[in-house]
Amino acid sequence: MIAIAEAGPLTTVQDAGRTGHLRTGIPPSGPVDARAFVLANRLVGNTDGAAGLECTLMGPRFTAEAACTIAVTGAAMPVTVNGAEAPTWASIALRPGDTVKLGAAKAGVRAYVAFSGGIDVPRVLDSCATYVRGKLGGYDGRALRRQDRLRLGPGAPPARPRVVDRRFVPDFADEPEIRVVPGPQADRFTAAGMTTFLENAYEMLPQSDRMGARLRGPRIEHVKGHDIISDGIPFGGVQVPGDGQPIVLLVDRQSTGGYTKIATVCSIDVGRVGQVKPGQRLRFRAIDVVEAHRLLREARAAITYAVKEGEARHDG
Repeated sequence: MIAIAEAGPLTTVQDAGRTGHLRTGIPPSGPVDARAFVLANRLVGNTDGAAGLECTLMGPRFTAEAACTIAVTGAAMPVTVNGAEAPTWASIALRPGDTVKLGAAKAGVRAYVAFSGGIDVPRVLDSCATYVRGKLGGYDGRALRRQDRLRLGPGAPPARPRVVDRRFVPDFADEPEIRVVPGPQADRFTAAGMTTFLENAYEMLPQSDRMGARLRGPRIEHVKGHDIISDGIPFGGVQVPGDGQPIVLLVDRQSTGGYTKIATVCSIDVGRVGQVKPGQRLRFRAIDVVEAHRLLREARAAITYAVKEGEARHDG
């Protein structure tokens, strides 16, 4: 069991996501930064989709009531075990009674905590992912609170400690370049509007959440207005409403919408969008579908080599 002493502003249980239900208005949920989530699970010997925690801006403080192995990846949140500094992007062996704390993110927005065996919560529509707006899944369909207790599933931690090769640890302090494929309604924007979108930086707004990343920058010009007949919302779709400001739709997005979509963020870059802090900026770069598929294949191949055996890590 894991006992929550402090929950942080928004800490939820997530797994790989709830697929196949957008037609009934239920989003997939799951981690915003899927790559960081998968690496955390691999560090502790879990399957890629095992349930863990997504922590936003600041993490929780919790106590392990039994021995387990954890790993923290994603946003640069300082981690301590019993008050002593502990590593991120590496497995950490915990003894019964050890207390772990994740501090405020120095860079990035969302950190992930994986536990050997995964978090054992009831599956709803074949997933443990939390959809807070719908009060669905996870821990009673909500963010964690003080005094919650989480059961861990059966599963042996890896025999040897593991770390993520530093080449695969992103620098969330940088202004990222986000790759997009134009469309599906690129023809509803003027040539000047498309140029504006691709040649300017956009600032992340505090109103951003797991549903969508709201951005502010130069106004993107439409051809014949911003409304269309409602159609499906793709993961990473970039809506541009009447104010000309882009919104990148994320894992808790609505299923349909009637705003024009100028582009779709490549799946390998959606997680990076979700790690841009309010006040930080990002830029977009257009690529074609062929290149997007190539980049996806390369990313999937590279992650296979990201986790390796390392030195024992326990600073408690």
